[in-house]
Amino acid sequence: MDSRGIGGRVRYWRTRRGLTRQQLADLCERSVSWVDKVEAGQRNLVRLPMLERVAAALDVPEAALTDEDAAERAAQCLDGTEVQAIRAALGSYDALLDPRGSTRSPDLTRIRQQVDHACAAWLSSHFTVMGRVLPGLMGQAQAAVRTLDGDDARLEAARHLVMTYRLASSTLLKFETTDVAWLAADRAINLASQTGDTICLARATRSVARAMAQTGQLAEAVDLLIAMADRMEGEITGDPELTSLYGMLLLPAEIAAASQGDAATALALHEQADAVARTLAPDFSHRVTAFGVTNVELHRLAALVRLHEGAAAVAFARTIDPVRLNRLPRERRANYLLDLAEAHRQAGDPAGATRALLDADRIAPEEVRCRPVGKQLVGDLLKRPDVRPLAELRQLARQIGLPR
Repeated sequence: MDSRGIGGRVRYWRTRRGLTRQQLADLCERSVSWVDKVEAGQRNLVRLPMLERVAAALDVPEAALTDEDAAERAAQCLDGTEVQAIRAALGSYDALLDPRGSTRSPDLTRIRQQVDHACAAWLSSHFTVMGRVLPGLMGQAQAAVRTLDGDDARLEAARHLVMTYRLASSTLLKFETTDVAWLAADRAINLASQTGDTICLARATRSVARAMAQTGQLAEAVDLLIAMADRMEGEITGDPELTSLYGMLLLPAEIAAASQGDAATALALHEQADAVARTLAPDFSHRVTAFGVTNVELHRLAALVRLHEGAAAVAFARTIDPVRLNRLPRERRANYLLDLAEAHRQAGDPAGATRALLDADRIAPEEVRCRPVGKQLVGDLLKRPDVRPLAELRQLARQIGLPR
């Protein structure tokens, strides 16, 4: 085995798990100098029991330390340990057990910076950041909501906490961890209802509706999103932030309507969202939601795919300006390409589907290699009996860990 490669992976996972060298040494019943030598590649974990002990201490499969492809997959993807940390943070009831919390005053500036960091990671499809950042951020934001003095400070803290819950829910829904995503969305809507703040309510409503849609409650999701949009319609004039949030209620409603086969409602919601987007500057794209004309177009293609109108979706894709498309965040572009790949597959064009899928992998491999939807697409294309898959697709399947 490559001792230097294994040592680098041990160091990576120790850092990702937030362990010091001393803590890892204690877990392995070894010295800090032993850890140093392992991480430097000067000591090889040649004996299986010790390799097993280190892997167990880091809570990773042994292959994540010894196999290059498995190591790369594990490094890119949110894993079960991080999902459990998010679940534990959501299951905290410190507000009941210790209403005032720590005597240390929460740092609202630091919370704001961490929320911005998490939002940037989400837009870049760096989902492992979510696992590392969100659990601690939840605790800090919860303490800020409980203990900060002043209405303005508490409202800002509540908005940050709702956004943290929303990021947790959205990330978990991507990986189909629906029960924990529901918990995060429910936490968000409860807090938003307590504040009565429009921004909190709009963000939380999106989370709850997406969780509903993923569990098949499509009609309820559409009704909830439209009700929240109606509630805030009179507040959006001249305010790009509220306008963007309003538009981002209409877009998931369009997708949910399309998913239940309601083409007329989906089209009406698309046209309404498009009209809202065109009230903003021509090249406007919201810094967090990416709401704007181009994102509205991407959602229209996604709706056509969910209506199983693959050929129409492929034709619609040709009308999207590639220059404006390339200005969008990686997360948006990669998901557009995943939808486009499915559109080509529906239209009977596996070669086009493969090209779109490989393009998505180049832009944001986490979206393709880690998410069930990406793996399913790769698997479906490999199973086509009438098409010889490209070598790049076989290589991608190997990297994902699928049979080729």
